[in-house]
Amino acid sequence: MATSLWFSIVIFLAITQVNSLENGLARTPPMGWLSWERFRCNTDCEGDPDNCISENLFRTMSDLVVSEGYAAVGYEYINVDDCWLEKSRGIHGELVADRRRFPRGIKSLSDYVHTRGLKFGIYQDFGNYTCAGYPGILGFLGQDAQQFAEWEVDYVKLDGCYSLPTDMDHGYPEFGRHLNATGRPMVYSCSWPVYQIYAGIAPNFSSIIEHCNLWRNYDDIQDSWASLETIIDYYGNNQDAIVPNAGPGHWNDPDMLIIGNFGLSFEQSKTQFALWAIMAAPLLMSVDLRTIRPEFKAILQNRKIIAVDQDPLGIQGRRIYKHKGIEIWSRPITPIYHTYYSYAVAFVNRRTDGTPSDVAVTLRELGLVSPSGYRVEDLYEEVDYGVLSPQTKIKVKVNPSGVVILRADVQPDRYSRTPYNPLNYFRG
Repeated sequence: MATSLWFSIVIFLAITQVNSLENGLARTPPMGWLSWERFRCNTDCEGDPDNCISENLFRTMSDLVVSEGYAAVGYEYINVDDCWLEKSRGIHGELVADRRRFPRGIKSLSDYVHTRGLKFGIYQDFGNYTCAGYPGILGFLGQDAQQFAEWEVDYVKLDGCYSLPTDMDHGYPEFGRHLNATGRPMVYSCSWPVYQIYAGIAPNFSSIIEHCNLWRNYDDIQDSWASLETIIDYYGNNQDAIVPNAGPGHWNDPDMLIIGNFGLSFEQSKTQFALWAIMAAPLLMSVDLRTIRPEFKAILQNRKIIAVDQDPLGIQGRRIYKHKGIEIWSRPITPIYHTYYSYAVAFVNRRTDGTPSDVAVTLRELGLVSPSGYRVEDLYEEVDYGVLSPQTKIKVKVNPSGVVILRADVQPDRYSRTPYNPLNYFRG
């Protein structure tokens, strides 16, 4: 295990991050709530008024984000997804919210979200239609950008249904320029690469990073462990191409948090949250906050794991070990002492054989080699292991489809000033 783990760590820290869009936004991954996974395109406000896509739903969720403590731990965006529009534009080509479901209009909803101390996000599509068949943005890029600014939108997601992937290399940057030209700061979330990947086109990530704050690489998440596993595998199997693109202002987006819905167990929910933090992913909940059970709410409000996700270094983590259903994921974080990083490490049990699995590994095998040691803490169980040396072997018991996530903070050393050289610690 030691050789493969340490080789992964050396490669990990050799990655050079690239420059990003500099609109000053999304310096850490965005956090918030959005409607899509939980409420989809439910427009039946007569038959299902409590769950349809309407201004009442977003006002209610805004209230709960504040009153239930989500805002206090960092969730700040309330994002409208598809199905908010009328089926056709107004007489001047303007976007019009569905008049029955949003009778006070989008500006009123945006104002309400802002009065709660939150930020407001909206959805559009770089195509003739949105994915659900509402008016898309083609032919109206500048007009729609200005309309979003007038509505005081803070976050724009631009999907890619009903569009040509070959047009996206100029279309997504063009809309980004229109957003910037309004003078209003708006986080720009792109679906640009995923549609090109579907079409067999290699995305130009240098351009994507230059123009987008975050982007989707892979399938929509569904409310199931099977769906979550495919995303975990995609990011692990393609990490050499994916990880270098992330950093402050520009993030890979593995899609929404489905914690608290119907498809994940308690252990699986803990796994999603821990791995999203390791992957420096946006934390965008899509759950009914009126009915979420306390144990799932506690996962979403785990301040220590949120701190990993929001670490200011912005280095996306990697899978550094995979064997017989056991995976280890690691992410360099602050604090840094001399040239030694601190780390968050997640031990994941992908087995389903009904009994917890023991995983034992030294800190050195994980790449934690500072001679001054590391203070190690379990972020779910809140167990403090004290200061451990690189030679210390940690043994964790990981439940089936579950996770153990540790934080290892490098310790200062008043005596050692030996420069760090990874090759000194590599053993074949």
